[in-house]
Amino acid sequence: MIIDDVHRGIKKHKKRKRVGRGPGSGHGKTSTRGHKGYGSRAGSSRRTSFEGGQTPLALRVAKRGFNNKQFAKKVAVVNVSSLEQAFENGAEVTPEVLAEKGLAKGRFDQVKILGNGDLSKKLTVTAHLFSQSAETKIQAAGGTVSRILS
Repeated sequence: MIIDDVHRGIKKHKKRKRVGRGPGSGHGKTSTRGHKGYGSRAGSSRRTSFEGGQTPLALRVAKRGFNNKQFAKKVAVVNVSSLEQAFENGAEVTPEVLAEKGLAKGRFDQVKILGNGDLSKKLTVTAHLFSQSAETKIQAAGGTVSRILS
């Protein structure tokens, strides 16, 4: 590469293209529009998605696959083993208390108690959903289960 070549052809104050000023200007006769065709006529313009007659991308791409996941309820899951570790005997367990203790993290619409692990403490558990095994384990330990209807 020649260092002198780098800036060759670049002008700070480039003259504007003056079209339709006769053959001596280099832009006479057709005024850079070419002969015939749609682009040579007055009022010609292209829509934004035009790809030269090729099927536009918006028509080529499949328009399927919508799902309602964004509208689904977010369920926070808490295991019985977590309740065993986090709460004292006779404690009352609610979604708000679970969120405070960090057992139900993030934003959620419902809380579900699952039966993974063992429970020996008598707890009063209030939640939206319970697995069957979790319900039997809480009741077997002498606790009570109450559902929040939503």
